[in-house]
Amino acid sequence: MHDETSLLAALAKLGIAHENTPHAAVFTVKESEALHHAIPGVHTKNLFLKDKTGRFWLVTVEAHARVDLKALPAAIGAAKVSFGKAEDMERLLGVTPGAVTPLAAINDTEGAVTIVLAPVVAGAERANVHPLRNTATLGLAGADLVAALTAWGHAPIVAAIPSPAE
Repeated sequence: MHDETSLLAALAKLGIAHENTPHAAVFTVKESEALHHAIPGVHTKNLFLKDKTGRFWLVTVEAHARVDLKALPAAIGAAKVSFGKAEDMERLLGVTPGAVTPLAAINDTEGAVTIVLAPVVAGAERANVHPLRNTATLGLAGADLVAALTAWGHAPIVAAIPSPAE
């Protein structure tokens, strides 16, 4: 499994510019609010999901986006989804809840997890994600995030993520 050091080396090998900002541990979007003002760019949250066929999904959206889990499967090509277990996340991606990030796909050598990015993340001038730990925020261009995931065998699905009706 990759750690932060080898992840950063893998990004450097791909020629991907990034900025890594250390901070106190954050586990929720609410806890990270102060960072949103201090670190420019699109901040993200991640949903680790499992569908009824047993496939795993990691959906990355803008931090304040609300996701309609009933409508999501049709948007991404999944079966009915529910939240995945922490043990599966750690086994497949090498991260724990609070530190989940699309960059953890580097650890999924079996291709068990399908990565989904909201268009606002994939197209961001700067997308902010965790570098395999929740005590730092790594900023990189959304296009570079897509390029890294693709290089690691996880070309992401970029899809409009449905939000619940108000």
